[in-house]
Amino acid sequence: MGREFLELFEEWSKSYDDTVGGHDIEYQEVFKHYDKILDSVTDRVHGHVLEFGVGTGNLTKRLLTKGLKVTGIEPSPAMREIAAGKLGAGTELADGDFMDFPEPEQVDSIVSTYAFHHLTDEEKEKAIASYGKLLNTGGKIVFADTMYQSKEAHEQAISDAKQAGFHNLAHDLQTEFYTTIPFLAKVLEEHGYKVNFERCNQFVWIMEAEKL
Repeated sequence: MGREFLELFEEWSKSYDDTVGGHDIEYQEVFKHYDKILDSVTDRVHGHVLEFGVGTGNLTKRLLTKGLKVTGIEPSPAMREIAAGKLGAGTELADGDFMDFPEPEQVDSIVSTYAFHHLTDEEKEKAIASYGKLLNTGGKIVFADTMYQSKEAHEQAISDAKQAGFHNLAHDLQTEFYTTIPFLAKVLEEHGYKVNFERCNQFVWIMEAEKL
């Protein structure tokens, strides 16, 4: 459910904002157009937003600035502490993950950035199925994350990272659970969503699914 990576989150909290800002050369392409990606996710949602993987609160801040109500879910205490300091009092931040979290009474949109790959494909499908119980017709799931058009494309990305000498990135691509667009499209359509994907950079796509 992603909590096996909790120790990594705790350590990464110290440098996360520097990484997304492009200061780590290995991950520059992963976080290319980072601000634009967060803005694009924000522009696609409405109502009461349930956010998974709040991290240091960068997307949360945009959602709140737009005037949306946000319930943030984040398993890392260190990340939650940084987010709370950045967002100020009154922001709802709870301990939890994609599959185990305190459910709000009403949810209109579910968002996440750079986090859904912490779940296996089996867990992703279970999570998507559970979200259908929270959303009414017209509700949305909008996730921005690294994903691939095929397994071959994923394997090529690993090879390219190794060839470039980006060993940390290559290890990440091999140990996390990066999935394919055809798999996500199939699962979402089977659970009653209309879905589209938009590419943001070499790694990241935005998945926008509307409940029918």
